[in-house]
Amino acid sequence: MGTQTIAVSGASGLVGGRLAQLLKAAGHTVLPISRRSVDSSTIVWDPDRGFVNPSRLEGVDAIVHLAGENIAAGRWSPAQKQKIRDSRVLGTRSLVASLKGLTKPPKTLVCASAIGFYGDRGDEVLNERSPPGSGFLVDVCREWEAAAAAGTELGMRVVQVRLGVVLSAQGGALQKMLIPFRMGAGGIVGSGRQYWSWISVTDAARIFAFCVENPGISGPVNAVSPHTATNFDFTKTLGAVLRRPTIFPLPGFMAKIVLGEMAGPLLLASARVTPDALRKAGFTFSQPGLRECLEAELK
Repeated sequence: MGTQTIAVSGASGLVGGRLAQLLKAAGHTVLPISRRSVDSSTIVWDPDRGFVNPSRLEGVDAIVHLAGENIAAGRWSPAQKQKIRDSRVLGTRSLVASLKGLTKPPKTLVCASAIGFYGDRGDEVLNERSPPGSGFLVDVCREWEAAAAAGTELGMRVVQVRLGVVLSAQGGALQKMLIPFRMGAGGIVGSGRQYWSWISVTDAARIFAFCVENPGISGPVNAVSPHTATNFDFTKTLGAVLRRPTIFPLPGFMAKIVLGEMAGPLLLASARVTPDALRKAGFTFSQPGLRECLEAELK
């Protein structure tokens, strides 16, 4: 496909920022979707009510929807869990509903989702055809993807990108781990046998761009490295890259005391996820190995 005009929510975020850079470098026009107007290119959007001026989307080729409350921003009180759900589910519903009156709606909607869709599955190998698990994050992901799928009723091609653990020294899980690990206080979490399916922030952004640019892709897409790792492997690799010991384990019960309910799905759950749809579509990972990813981020 040629160059496109692409509206991006969450364009200032960890993945969104990299994605905007990639799209612009490829010659595409990027229009940020934001709660407030920054400049004339901004499309103003209220997650509760949709676009302030939906006509700004007339003629836009694609929307990439990345906005959502940080799931690790705080302990999962009932109010925080509601914010997590509403920011994804209701926000996506309002986005799609805002497009219904357009004469020429965008052809493509690429919406973020997460491998939380699969829940805690032990050693089971999971691909895009695997059924969902059970639990709070599973329910959020199912509703989130269903809200995006409503775009197909408008004739849109819809892709749901199920992100794994995004590794970046600038934010997310890896950034939070660096202080204790650099102090030599890192160690395995729980049993260490749980699978953490990860993706480099560079490849995460490249996957969203790939999904926009390839019209043959639709439905769920697992955005994970082909080389998943157990928590034990991840811990030892990070320690080796930082040249620090990893001898201070965090028992599962202690993780639950410190973090509450979210410790289960975020740290102790096991999801051994494979990127079958990406491999079938011919996507090439730039950082498929965990060590090369960590070295690139921490150099």
